[in-house]
Formats: sequence, C-alpha cells, structure tokens
Amino acid sequence: MSEIMDFHFRVNDKQEYHLDFLSKEKKNKQNMHENIVAAPQLAEQGKQKIEWVKRYMPILRQIENDFREQQYFSGLRVLVCIHLEAKTAYLAQVFAAGGAEVAVTGSNPHSTKDDVVAALAEEGLHVYARYGATPEEMQQYMNLALDLRPNIVIDDGGDLVELLHNKRQELLPEVWGACEETTTGVHRAKARAKADILEFPVILINDARCKYLFDNYHGTGQSVWDGVMRTTNLVISGKTVVIIGFGWCGKGCAERAKGLGANVIVCEVDPIKAADALMHGLRVMPLNEAVLQGDMILTVTGGKHVIRREHYERMKDGVILANAGHFKVEFDLQALQNIAVEQREMRHNIKGFRMADGRWLNLLGGGDLVNIACADGHPAEIMDTSFALQALSGKYVVQNRTALQKDVHRVPDEIDEEVARLKLKGSGISIDELLPEQKAYLENWVE
Repeated sequence: MSEIMDFHFRVNDKQEYHLDFLSKEKKNKQNMHENIVAAPQLAEQGKQKIEWVKRYMPILRQIENDFREQQYFSGLRVLVCIHLEAKTAYLAQVFAAGGAEVAVTGSNPHSTKDDVVAALAEEGLHVYARYGATPEEMQQYMNLALDLRPNIVIDDGGDLVELLHNKRQELLPEVWGACEETTTGVHRAKARAKADILEFPVILINDARCKYLFDNYHGTGQSVWDGVMRTTNLVISGKTVVIIGFGWCGKGCAERAKGLGANVIVCEVDPIKAADALMHGLRVMPLNEAVLQGDMILTVTGGKHVIRREHYERMKDGVILANAGHFKVEFDLQALQNIAVEQREMRHNIKGFRMADGRWLNLLGGGDLVNIACADGHPAEIMDTSFALQALSGKYVVQNRTALQKDVHRVPDEIDEEVARLKLKGSGISIDELLPEQKAYLENWVE
C-alpha cells in the first residue's frame, strides 16, 4: 500500500469519495487518468473475493494459462465494461495476463463492488467505478475508461458501443472489435448493422449456445430468485408468479419458480414462445389478466414500459415487483410515482407505493436488475462459461481483425465447442466420440 496515495475528492454536495493515485511505477503508457476508487482500504477484501471465484471458474483458469504463455494481447488495449464484481474482475485479469493493458468500468451502479474495484486498482489496472454512481457519473467513468483508446471492447448492454458511435467517434479507427454480453446489447448491435451504421465488428456472445443455455437459463433462473428471496424473506411456494417474457432468461426464471412451488403464469407476445410455455405446463394469458392474479410479477423482456399505469391499477395489494430484463425501463416508474399517494422504504431494497384505494405495490431494487441490485449476480460456475466466450472471442478478433467485416458476427462454433470441452475437462468429465464409420453414416444420404 506504500505505492498508493489516496485523498478525498468531492463528487457532489453530499458525499466524498477517494481518488486513488498510482505511483510512477504503475503509471501506464497511455498516461491514463487516476483510478476512481471509493474504498481503497477494502482492497484485500476484494482480492479475497476474486480468489474465491477463481476456484470455481476452471475454464477461465485454463484460458488464463494459455493467454499468459502465448501473450495474444501483447501491446494491445482492452476495455471491459460489465457488472463490476469479482467474476468480472477475474476476466479483466485474464486479459491482463495475455499482455493487454486493461481498463475496467461498471455497466450498472448497483452491481459495482467497491472492494473489487480497490483490488483491481492495487494490481495496476485502470479502474473507474463506484457503487451507487449517478447516471452522469457513469457516463463520466465510461469516458475516462475510453481514454485508454481500446482495441478490444468487452460490452454489456451496448453502452460502450453506443458511446463510441455517438460521442467518441475519434476512437473508432483504433477499435478492432467488440464482444457483446447481453440480449439487449445484441439487439442494439443488430439494429446498427441493419441500418449500416456499425463501424466495427461486434461478436454476439449472447447468441452462443454456451451463453444462453447456461448463463441466461441456469444463471438468471437461480440468481433472480436468490435476489427476490434474500430481499423479501418471503416464501415462493404457493404464490402466483407472473413471468413476462419467455426467452431463455424468462424460461429459466419460470422453471425455477415452478420448482420452488409457485403457480406460474407466462405472458408473451411471441406465439411460438407462448406455445412453448404452454407445453411446459405453465398457464399463458394476456398481461391485463395476469396482473389481477400475480403475487409476484417479474419482467424479463428487455423492452420498455412493459408494466404501465393500467397494470398498476389492477394489481393485488402487497404485490412484489421485480425486473430481470437489462435496463431500468421495463416498469414505467414515472407512472407509478404519479399515481402513488405515498412512497415508503419498506425494507432494504424494497420501496412501497400506496395507491389511492389503499393497495401497496412493492418494487425491488428500484427497478434495476433484481439479481444484481438485490443479490450477487450469476454464480461463478455460470459466468465461467460466459466469460470464457468473451476471452476467446476477444482473441478471435485479434487474430482475424483484417478479415472481419463491420457487422455483427456469431461466435464461431469451434469457440463454442471449445468452451464446452474446457467445461467438461475442468469438471473431470470425459465423453464418447463417434467411430469413423458412425460419422460417415451420419454424413451420407445413403442408408
């Protein structure tokens, strides 16, 4: 700690935070800004968290060893903007092990762990994040991180991609490509590509099988109900749970709710997904009908204003409202505030809104992602597969930068399969292989 001097600086009129100044020995070639660290004294605690998740991320450990040996990112600059907690920190360390100069910032102010930020700063990475940052500060931190002039961007929700295209165009010539983590970010990248205004390749991590089959389904399913249960301390069994959206995330949430003993209702706009929910033994109905019955209502769409005034007016007294989509827009919060005659903090991370007729509607985590705002996000074993895809896709961009068009690109099948193989290897599991004659039979149209 002797290499670090810290003092206070004022972010606003109410709170003071630390600014961490790295020594000359830790200054980088880019003359980057000093790190923004809210609690430098928690660095050891953050390191402990990172060491814990590393134990349960065997895929990324294998990739780290390869990156350290081969130095794929030597002389390159990588910017990571994902929910900034221990698992993300380890991903950033893996890129650094591969020779990259790495900057890290958070994609959501409620998911940033100040102790993890402190740990990364002490290790010499460029870090700009703090828990509870305002939207204006989040933009500031992203811009500070972008001053790294990244070659590779690891994005979550497409915020950096949008910022690069709209306000930091001077950096575009140096960006070789981005890797997008989420459904929402994929939608935004595809929209840009369709309009022919995407200025660098974007690898669609979310569309990889090792992402949506594990992260979206198992990860969201578990972490969402972890957030709901630890925040409310209420039983799920016997309650009517409304799941709005039946993509892979919604399916995972619905199946876990069913497993916890809930009576599950699904609302969808896609007839195929609605039929899928029906075939899973779930009730399917329009939202206006479902909100009349829901004890807990969960949005998992990635869309805007899924829950509106007409829905609030029909909800049961005491209903629990939570969002598992990406952005804080699935609930029309302004409408909720406008019709409420009283607002009250009911419990940590639960805000109650009293309607004129006496009903209370309870919103978890302020409408942010409930598994992030109210819990620890996805389990380490789940993010192991997702972040392995990020790491290997980043390597893929480096090795194929001259061939990749300014378009969206699926994760190559060989990377998807390699992650699965590493997952099995890390779990001590082996599987069978087809015999040559079996493979030939499957590839031939003759019996």
